[in-house]
Amino acid sequence: MKPRIAILGSCITRDLWPIRGGGAEFLLYISRTSFPSLFSPALAGFTPDDGLPGDLHQHEHAALVADLRKTALAKLVAYRPTHLIFDFIDERFDLLAADGALANVSGEMVRSGYMAQPALAAGRRLSRLSPACERLWMDGVAEFAAVVRATPLQEAMLIHHEARWATHQRAPDGSLSPITGVEIVGGQPAEIAPYNALLERQEAAFRSVMPPMARIDAGHHRVADTAHRWGLSPFHYVPEYYDEVRRQLDQLGLAEAFPRERPDAPSIPAA
Repeated sequence: MKPRIAILGSCITRDLWPIRGGGAEFLLYISRTSFPSLFSPALAGFTPDDGLPGDLHQHEHAALVADLRKTALAKLVAYRPTHLIFDFIDERFDLLAADGALANVSGEMVRSGYMAQPALAAGRRLSRLSPACERLWMDGVAEFAAVVRATPLQEAMLIHHEARWATHQRAPDGSLSPITGVEIVGGQPAEIAPYNALLERQEAAFRSVMPPMARIDAGHHRVADTAHRWGLSPFHYVPEYYDEVRRQLDQLGLAEAFPRERPDAPSIPAA
């Protein structure tokens, strides 16, 4: 049986397909959300545009609307994946608390202009690095673990792609240098170390409550690529990183999930 792969995570996992031959259109890819946001009520009063707001692409807008309307979790369960891959790089955005609902303040949220809608404009922003946000995240993880055990997700192979922000970048000439001037979204500056420490706590908490899962770690290749197709970022890595993650997924029985290398593979914008 051909695997049905779902990703609850970010472009560091999704990019294994467009960067290495295509085929991302066959995945269920859930991004730009957060565990507390997944279990929040839908944001009352939110109205999506009929077209694409701002400069968003279709898949970016779909992910944003799914986060605001809280449709992603039901879609994931209904998909009945054979393999479910997690990474937490998207767990870097602040949360917006509005009228009892939570949503990710992602780049897509800011670019969409939706934050000017009254339902969102009245909200309160919670820093991702705040104790309150971390507590909400831990509660969301516990709820998600219960969902996995009580739904068809229990039949999936669970795979944890361990994630960190790279601290150094590699230029085309092979030279390495520290990454500076990092931003989260909309010019919001960020220091790498606190977010990596947060990821470490998140991963430990996740493993403590979830059923057993396989682990993928390509940390020895975790270097940012200045020539990356989506631009320089602490989580846009050198090609060796993706090759190593793909090799480890192959060892878990997912070799057939990757098509042959195709130089004409369709370009999918960064997520």
